[in-house]
Amino acid sequence: MSCDEIEALRLGLMNTLGTADDAVRRHAEQELGDALDGDTPIAALAAAESVTELRRHLDAALVDLEEEVAALDADDPEYGYARGRLVAVRDAERSLARFADVGESFLDDLGDAHHTLHEVFPVEE
Repeated sequence: MSCDEIEALRLGLMNTLGTADDAVRRHAEQELGDALDGDTPIAALAAAESVTELRRHLDAALVDLEEEVAALDADDPEYGYARGRLVAVRDAERSLARFADVGESFLDDLGDAHHTLHEVFPVEE
């Protein structure tokens, strides 16, 4: 059993943040294995280079996971783990939304600071 969505999100977030931890990257790539191949939400999530891409591909991976869980019988030995993955990925989706909101707020704050500097120290053109 693997938690492809979380590992792919970690890889995509590492891309987005410019994190160069080769050991973590190799471990995640090894765990994902063939899931990194092809045109899938997991592969796209792992290759994401922006927060917007992360959110879009995580949403697609979540839809696939929801379908996977819905197709399992409650007596299936993998059912509990799959539901746990679903809860973890939904939580990651909310955390990623908060991360995006903080980034947007920071961007707004920088714009406000820039405008305030120009108000206090006008620049003649």
